[in-house]
Amino acid sequence: MNQMIYLQAGDPVTFNLFFITAMLSVVFFFFIRPQAKKQKAQDNFIKELSKGDEVVTGSGIIGKISKIEQHSISLQLDQKTFISVLPGSISHELTENYQKKKQGA
Repeated sequence: MNQMIYLQAGDPVTFNLFFITAMLSVVFFFFIRPQAKKQKAQDNFIKELSKGDEVVTGSGIIGKISKIEQHSISLQLDQKTFISVLPGSISHELTENYQKKKQGA
C-alpha cells in the first residue's frame, strides 16, 4: 500500500483575516497607543500647571506663568514683558527637556 500524503493550503479567507488582524495590531501598538499616552501626559501636564512654573511653548518661547485664566495663560518673559498664550501651546516635552538641561548646566 503506497499512500501519498498531499498537503493542502489553508483556507485563504482565514489567512487573510489573520493577516489583517496582525496588521491592525501592529498599527495600534506602534502608532495609536503611544500617541494616546503622549496626549494623556500632555493633558495632565496642562491641568497641573500653576503660577510661577517655568514653561516652554511649542514655538520655543520660555516664560514663567504669571496668571492662569480659563482660556489663556499669561507668561512673563522679562521684567515687564508679558504674553498671553493658549494652554495647548505649552509643550510638556519641551518643558521637560528644558528643565533637564537647566539642571545639568
